[in-house]
Amino acid sequence: MVRRRFAHRLDAGEQLASLLASRHVDDDVVVVGLPRGGVIVAAPVARRLGAPLDLLVARKIGAPGHEEFGIGAVAEGGGLVLDEASVRVTGVTPHELDELIAAERRRVDERVERYCAGRERQRLAGRHVLVVDDGLATGVTARAALQSVRSAEAAAVTLAIPVGPPDSIRAIGDLADEVVAVIVARNLRAVGEFYDRFEQTTDDEVIAALDEQSRHRDR
Repeated sequence: MVRRRFAHRLDAGEQLASLLASRHVDDDVVVVGLPRGGVIVAAPVARRLGAPLDLLVARKIGAPGHEEFGIGAVAEGGGLVLDEASVRVTGVTPHELDELIAAERRRVDERVERYCAGRERQRLAGRHVLVVDDGLATGVTARAALQSVRSAEAAAVTLAIPVGPPDSIRAIGDLADEVVAVIVARNLRAVGEFYDRFEQTTDDEVIAALDEQSRHRDR
């Protein structure tokens, strides 16, 4: 029986891995975590499935002066999602929006360089790509990442999450062939409510997770 919460991200990854292992997963699958926290959840999934682990950097676009309020998201590979209603509410002009998008794309590039310098990236084209995050709230960042995976011509795309609300899961449907969630939570206010520990993941932890999975597959 699945517990209705998670001790920490590794526990969430183990529970998600157990759920995925009980389903049919293509042999040519690659697990892609969304940094930072999604990579920690993705690592046990990749180990359980015997799959390579990679990442895909996506970032929320915050409203000017209220950066915690997301009006969209960008992802490496060109993914871009805008919440038109939120853009209108905040009064962001087209010029300001272009500047915000450009700034977040620069931050995406910086993170890709930080995490992947000297690291061989996984080919996504023609493969089953399993995109993993530590939870789904509005889903805007996940949508940007899934856009990029689709643009990379993946054969099949699955979004796998420990927890998410039904409305956000439904909204993902046009970009993922399937969404797999351990917990579907109505009235979800914050993903962290479903974790005993949900501290911020560091860049070093992301890099260590990638390195550990690489060593595991080389054994």
